[in-house]
Amino acid sequence: MISGTDFRISVDGQTALVTGGSRGIGRAVCLALAQAGAFVAVNYRSDAEGARNTLDAIVQAGGQGKLAPFDVSDPRAVDNGVAGILAERPSIDILVNNAGIARDGLIGRMKESDWKAVIETNLAGAFHLCRTVSKTMIRNRKGRIINIASTAGEAGNAGQVNYSAAKAGLIGFAKALARELAPRNVLVNSVSPGIIRGGMSDQLTEDQLAAIRVHVPLRRTGTPDDVAGAVLFLCSGMSEYITGQVIRVNGGLYM
Repeated sequence: MISGTDFRISVDGQTALVTGGSRGIGRAVCLALAQAGAFVAVNYRSDAEGARNTLDAIVQAGGQGKLAPFDVSDPRAVDNGVAGILAERPSIDILVNNAGIARDGLIGRMKESDWKAVIETNLAGAFHLCRTVSKTMIRNRKGRIINIASTAGEAGNAGQVNYSAAKAGLIGFAKALARELAPRNVLVNSVSPGIIRGGMSDQLTEDQLAAIRVHVPLRRTGTPDDVAGAVLFLCSGMSEYITGQVIRVNGGLYM
């Protein structure tokens, strides 16, 4: 007996908004969604060149998309940015909350501004986006929201109380929102990466990376494509009974 489920990884005809799409994980997610058939709105705050490179790569591969420049920590900018996308597209079907910054430091030396900046971008930014975008998803009775969390939000990381708190908050936020939106067929999940090349881990030295890899059962760092694959799965028809979950992409670093 052949199952009636379509096991293709496809998001044909859907519109995706990916925050922080100019580099690293965000860029890989944009490319993966576009390759699977989505129209991708590439959000960025300041790296216009990187975002343009992402969009150019999408178009060169035969995909479709547009730039969506706005600061996720500014609720008015979010509302205007989402309205700009919806002026051209009938809906936003997929939201990937990936935008994030780091302002590391031991708590005794951490500035109030560094705490606030990380919380406002990494956590409040997802709140602003979800509050606005979920309205069209609820109306259409379908949608996927994926928060990019971090192993730091699950296991903690010395020198990153702000970053760890924000990423832990994203996970709790996603679980609460998953319960809230499930009756409207809007699925909300988190993807929690470990040490991924091409992102914030690039700030680490080779010696620091080597010390971390010792604790990774797969004995390697991940790639942005490793994370993008998990996001694409959660956006596809293969995950229609998955919500409120944390998908860990960390090589076994945290189990």
